[in-house]
Amino acid sequence: MTDSAASFDSASKRSEPQAAEAATGLPPLATILIEIALAVGGFGIGTGEFAIMGLLPDVASSYQVSIPTAGYVISAYALGVVIGAPIIAVLAARMPRRTLLLSLMGIFAVGNILSAIAPDFWSFTFLRFVTGLPHGAYFGVAALVAASMVPMHKRARAVGRVMLGLTVATLLGTPIATFMGQMLSWRAAFLLVGGIGAATVALLWYFQPRDKAQEGASIRRELSAFGRGQVWLTLGIAAVGFGGMFSVFSYIASTTTVTAGMPATTVALVLTLFGIGMNVGNIVGSRLADLSLMGTIGGVMVFNVIVMGAFGLWAEYPAVLCLCVFLIGCGFAAGPALQTRLMDVAADAQTLAAASNHSAFNIANALGAWLGGLVIAWGWGFAATGYVGAFLSLLGLGVFLASAALEKRQKAI
Repeated sequence: MTDSAASFDSASKRSEPQAAEAATGLPPLATILIEIALAVGGFGIGTGEFAIMGLLPDVASSYQVSIPTAGYVISAYALGVVIGAPIIAVLAARMPRRTLLLSLMGIFAVGNILSAIAPDFWSFTFLRFVTGLPHGAYFGVAALVAASMVPMHKRARAVGRVMLGLTVATLLGTPIATFMGQMLSWRAAFLLVGGIGAATVALLWYFQPRDKAQEGASIRRELSAFGRGQVWLTLGIAAVGFGGMFSVFSYIASTTTVTAGMPATTVALVLTLFGIGMNVGNIVGSRLADLSLMGTIGGVMVFNVIVMGAFGLWAEYPAVLCLCVFLIGCGFAAGPALQTRLMDVAADAQTLAAASNHSAFNIANALGAWLGGLVIAWGWGFAATGYVGAFLSLLGLGVFLASAALEKRQKAI
């Protein structure tokens, strides 16, 4: 038996808490508190990202612009995520992860607080762009920190627990912030999100131990991630395969009321079903990913093709629409698996790869919403967004199969 195999065998005989403590030097309670702190940051980011969608009419009225013009603030935030994730990951390559997380969440908190007091529309739009910059880098580094604190075969579940902050935000944070914004002011909602960001800074400052920069870390090493074909293919799965979720979700309110003929008051219920599905998918998917990483990614892509095809065919039936919306939310099960997969294929350039995953998700958001809008504009109806979702999921499956085939060839060499 090799030394590494003997080491793994010895670790596997310990209890999970003992194995984790041996790997990190942290007691189990300290690991849990750090994961909670990281998840609170994800909750704040998710709440801030999605709450604006429900508050867009209020923002438009406040700044006296049209709703389509007000929509620029959503695009500005997404652009900040896409640009900020890789740039920050590269420039902060030599920064200790604790310092980087504190800095990123500090920018997020200040950006939201300033957004709440922005005097005009264009300053508000610029601040939403700035606030989006730390989004991807935060989730990427948080995932790396969480994975480093547990045994290898528990990584996806650790990543899933951090991402639980994001999925819980769709279920609780966004409705609460939206309600607060409608009852008080949309500015109050952004103050709330800024407060969550500030609380995360305090939690990370108190619970996460100081660390040193990763040995050998450099800008050049991080950039080497983009020289790896498997990194691009994994990001491609996220950018294309998850576009289907956003093609349906972006127009779900109109699909509910126009196609299924349900009352407007039921839209909140349908959105809640989507949020529950995301949380179920995150929990179940992270456990499955620890059993079979590639199997989970491929399986979820096939699952999405079937569910979104069913949505396109039968969205006019309220019961079927509700079931499909829940199952589409469950498609988030591939999220922790993709994040963990990037850790494996990026070698020693993990920060850039992990952060870029969230750039890919925002590309999926833009792509799905755009293609969904096209088929609606062509007169195919709101249910046709399900066909767009099935097509994009099928493309994502194709990218996955290409990644699997390349990996098989590389192992055979």
